[in-house]
Amino acid sequence: MGCIPTKMFVYPADVALEAREGGTVGIDADVTGVRWRDIRDRVFGRVDRYAAGGLRYREGDRCPNVTVFQQEAWFLPESGDGLHRLELADGTVVAGRDIVLSAGSRPVIPSVFRDGAAPFHTNDTIMRLDELPRRVIVVGSGYIAAEFAHVFHGLGSEITVIARGPRLLRSQDDTISELFTSLASEKWDVRLDTEVTATRAVGDGVEVDLTDGSTVPGDVLLVATGRVPNGDTLALSAIGIELDDAGRVPVDQYQRTPVRGVWALGDVSTPYPLRHVANHEARVTAANLLSGWDEPAEATDHRFVPGAVFTHPQVASVGLTEAVARAQGIDVAVAEQKYADIAYGWAMADAEGVCKLIADRSTGLLVGAHILGHQASALIQSAITAMSFSIPAQEFARGQYWIHPALPELVENALLGLANDA
Repeated sequence: MGCIPTKMFVYPADVALEAREGGTVGIDADVTGVRWRDIRDRVFGRVDRYAAGGLRYREGDRCPNVTVFQQEAWFLPESGDGLHRLELADGTVVAGRDIVLSAGSRPVIPSVFRDGAAPFHTNDTIMRLDELPRRVIVVGSGYIAAEFAHVFHGLGSEITVIARGPRLLRSQDDTISELFTSLASEKWDVRLDTEVTATRAVGDGVEVDLTDGSTVPGDVLLVATGRVPNGDTLALSAIGIELDDAGRVPVDQYQRTPVRGVWALGDVSTPYPLRHVANHEARVTAANLLSGWDEPAEATDHRFVPGAVFTHPQVASVGLTEAVARAQGIDVAVAEQKYADIAYGWAMADAEGVCKLIADRSTGLLVGAHILGHQASALIQSAITAMSFSIPAQEFARGQYWIHPALPELVENALLGLANDA
């Protein structure tokens, strides 16, 4: 979905919202203009140049052992000589003993949009609009929908979010999902338990009909209903690899597929479609290519994979939700700490944010952490550290200094709160 360009749009949206919301701390300000093209060109002037430079490097003299083919490819049946063969779109056939699949993913487009009469965008295309739309219709309830709704709302667009479920960000802990849905509904037109039944073009804009009988007009339609791995485009059955129920290429902890010499990483195979996970899996795959199929040197560690949603307010999480932890039979201790109850939260006049920690009573170890609020993506790191290095919550809270008054006290106080639930 373009992690870096998305966040480069998120930041100016954050700046604009902070200016408009300054009244809570006695600062009356307004945003007098948004130079959309300047924002867009700043993003892609950097990102496109970086991508082009990487391609030139791989095609140049500094990479004499690299040949780049920018084409679609699919597997040919095995020939029994120990080599795997891929046919490219232009008919070229390439062969190798080891093949690494990192084919990524693509947006899910439900048939109502494919068959509809209205033009639509996905997260792959909407960032390159020529003009800032006045009204944006966002279909979806996950992190992509939430981030782009924030971007366009922050920059001044009117937002309608259409979600087929009862809440936004439903993969998050229930406490976080419910709070975020409530906050989002105060600033966006959020339609829950609703689906699109038809779309059409109207002048320069669009209209969508909904299951509740209403019609929503907009200037731009964003379909953000998820992404699907690209493994189904590779003809993997030709070499004996079948995709799993989620459409992913199956791999073990060493990134090996069921077929010798074929490895996979990133969105095409992982249940965690995140850039930092792909980077980790790439390092593991590289090490194991060097050590060999039969003696892999490293294994992936997916125990505590964190994620963040760069919306407003931010959401970040790692580990289990409370519901999942209880379903697994863990005797949990739960603590919630509000931003409003720490000193820096007072300074910010933050009446929304919260940190929720979940621990195993028998060990004192954290099994989950969930934060909604300012800089949640940074604050979650301390919980990741405690979980990754198996540091009990009380030891982690009391075994180090926490700067006062600063936002990390949010996590410190939540850790101490776990003792009261023990």
